[in-house]
Amino acid sequence: MELKDRISKIRRMRGLTQNELAEKAGVSARAIQNYEGGTRTPKKDILAKIAEILAVDEKALASDEEYFVIEANEKYGSKGKAAAQKLVENAAALFAGGDISEEDKANVMEALQEAYWEAKITNKKYTPKKYRKNQNSDENNSEE
Repeated sequence: MELKDRISKIRRMRGLTQNELAEKAGVSARAIQNYEGGTRTPKKDILAKIAEILAVDEKALASDEEYFVIEANEKYGSKGKAAAQKLVENAAALFAGGDISEEDKANVMEALQEAYWEAKITNKKYTPKKYRKNQNSDENNSEE
């Protein structure tokens, strides 16, 4: 079951409408529709708020892989999200049809995610200054 399905299922189990959940979470009803439809993914703070409202742990809503994709989206935007999703999908393909324990799968996924974050940090070092968002804003502030 995916994040979109868990949000919808638990919301209905708690007797809440999309509008009620949206109001309590401080987002629009359209946002809840998008989360439940799978067209958008909530940010970590919104996910935490939804989990709190639904009286479940965040990890009960989002799997480790989904949480990884959410975090990649927040840190690196849509390109980071796409790369993280592709990494998760490719890793899942590695396990297809194999006999590997859930613990070993989790360890491999954790190692891949760690490698992803390290690669992002390393690649940032080699990005030309004119393309670094944080660097440009820092330079503009120091020139004033």
